[in-house]
Amino acid sequence: MTTSEIPAIEIPRGLQPADGRFGCGPSKVRPESVAELAAVSTTYLGTSHRQPTVKRVVGSLRTGLTALFGLPDGWEILLGNGGATYFWDAATFGLITTRSQHLSFGEFSSKFAAAAKAAPHLEAPLVIASDPGTHPRAVADASVDVYALTHNETSTGVAMQLSRPAADGLVLVDATSGAGGLVWDPAQVDVYYFSPQKCFAGDGGLWVAACSPAAIARIEEISAAGRWAPASLDLKIALDNSLQNQTYNTPALATIFLLDLQVQWMLEHGGLAWAAGRSAQSAATLYGWAESRSFASPYVVNPAERSNVVGTIDLEGVDAGVVSKVLRANGIVDTEAYRKLGRNQLRIGMFPAIAPDDVAALTTCVDYVVDALGGQAA
Repeated sequence: MTTSEIPAIEIPRGLQPADGRFGCGPSKVRPESVAELAAVSTTYLGTSHRQPTVKRVVGSLRTGLTALFGLPDGWEILLGNGGATYFWDAATFGLITTRSQHLSFGEFSSKFAAAAKAAPHLEAPLVIASDPGTHPRAVADASVDVYALTHNETSTGVAMQLSRPAADGLVLVDATSGAGGLVWDPAQVDVYYFSPQKCFAGDGGLWVAACSPAAIARIEEISAAGRWAPASLDLKIALDNSLQNQTYNTPALATIFLLDLQVQWMLEHGGLAWAAGRSAQSAATLYGWAESRSFASPYVVNPAERSNVVGTIDLEGVDAGVVSKVLRANGIVDTEAYRKLGRNQLRIGMFPAIAPDDVAALTTCVDYVVDALGGQAA
């Protein structure tokens, strides 16, 4: 559909959200954070990441995340460049000793399994899969030393409760779209890793991992055993540098600054419970609206598996792609379905930075567009 073919539907300004960004990554960055970044453009940006100016921000970030997640003594926050995709590769070198078990229930949860399968020094992973829109459950297995879970599958809008499947073995959790917007219990996890471009309202290009003492011991054991890893993917190098409040190679300073600001914003307002509560409020609005409409329904059938941070809504009798294009023409952006899922669907980011009132306004705008397209919005 070309621009000239998009239906000329103008949504009244009074119905529109104050901020029209609902993307699932990159996500909305709070304007206040951008203003604070601009304020340090000559004192922080463009300075050495190994000097106190930047190291103080990294230190603030590590301390802030420890408080936000309520991490016990002995846990450490590690940082590295490249995003969570790089961390999958790093984990094949530095956290999986022999064999891993992976839960696969969408585009992103399947990728770590693929990385482990391709690693020539590891045994073939055990993969437990379920259909998109659901999630499987981990199974205790004495042959594996890592259980790889996903807190929130960004492609489908499925979230899972994190639970340690066995006493032995590390539990690694991809929390890229869940961290900061979903609660979790450190007792059930050993590594909780993510990127900043979702709940933490920053740019990508950085991975962050909260690591338990058991995970740190595993990193050190594998390194001491002499397993080769590229320096940029060597978790022992990342650990050593993180303890000095720095990264191995030069990071994007703006990304670190924005991430730290978002963590401090969450802590100032009540911490993880407050941040997750905002997302939960948005989710209740979105799913409640969908269930009350004849043309919409939540894609994830089981309410217990529906994500509070990424909402997927199937549409019937109206083209979701056209709806998204009309919304975009009105400044309401990134509501399109995940490209590979191939459903007539809206996908809505409900991260803490996205105001619950804006999610409510979005539903009103969808109603308006569906009515204008000749559908039935009530």
